Amino acid sequence: MAFKKEIIEIIEPKDVFVGNIDAAVTLEEFGEYESEACAKANEIVKKLLQDYDGKIRFNFRHFPMTTIHQRALKAGEAAVATAQDGKFWEMHNILFANRRTLGTTSLKLLSKEAGVKNKRFLDDLVNSTYGWQVQGDLKEGIDRGVKDVPTFFVNGERVVGKPTYEVLSKYIDAALKKTKKKPAPKAKAKRAA
Repeated sequence: MAFKKEIIEIIEPKDVFVGNIDAAVTLEEFGEYESEACAKANEIVKKLLQDYDGKIRFNFRHFPMTTIHQRALKAGEAAVATAQDGKFWEMHNILFANRRTLGTTSLKLLSKEAGVKNKRFLDDLVNSTYGWQVQGDLKEGIDRGVKDVPTFFVNGERVVGKPTYEVLSKYIDAALKKTKKKPAPKAKAKRAA
């Protein structure tokens, strides 16, 4: 008797957005959860999402700096795990608020605080169920020239300079102007037969 293997579809970090999913402008960050600079950048992102409500969407990609922050990798896996339950943004903010206590047991407790009901959460962390997704983000970041966190992109264009509110909003404003300048496609006239 053959066993049918259950196929589980994993929601990849590149497919997790906060904000208007249909927005023309995507703010993307490569970061990690133990970094003080990323925690500060997260507060800026929250303000940008509020100030540009409906005009932008945000995507967080994992770039754990494991030589400095040994727990950043597991924290990234925990964020991917919570995304499977639709609780990414809640967990994302909780991880930054608790960035000094990101041990595996703490991550389990934090997931409950985020509203995750998955009873296999701890098993998934211990077994690195979502490790490939975090590693995939890391590889893509390296391929795109990311060397440090946080590194931001706006519609695929790398943000140059310190990611302050002013710098990021300048890039967002420029991207919004580009999207407005695109002319609407003209309808083709039909020829009478």
